[in-house]
Amino acid sequence: MSLPSITLTACDHSRLEKLALSSAQRGDKYAPFLLTEIRRAKIISADAYNVKSLVRVGSWVAYWTSRCISRKTVRLMWPEDITSDPSHVSVLSNLGAALVGLRPGDRMPYLVDGDMDVLTVESVNP
Repeated sequence: MSLPSITLTACDHSRLEKLALSSAQRGDKYAPFLLTEIRRAKIISADAYNVKSLVRVGSWVAYWTSRCISRKTVRLMWPEDITSDPSHVSVLSNLGAALVGLRPGDRMPYLVDGDMDVLTVESVNP
């Protein structure tokens, strides 16, 4: 399976890169995955015409995985903004790093408890 294109706004790219680098230095196990995704991303302006279709931090994302039949909806968040709300997913988690920069219809492989899974983005709401 080929990896989908990743697109980030310049502002998000800068903040995500700083987060991933500092987290990797602290030994966070998902930071290297996030850093890999950030480094292969196409960078666009925050006012680009198609930015609303991107999974960005703060977006609500509906997706499903190859392991689960039912659709899930989550909100991608910065780690410091995570609450006890189960719909919040940190961009620094394996799922968050897999989602960031995707568009509806994209399929992305990622690890869940050591096993490969594939998520498919159904919709994105800013």
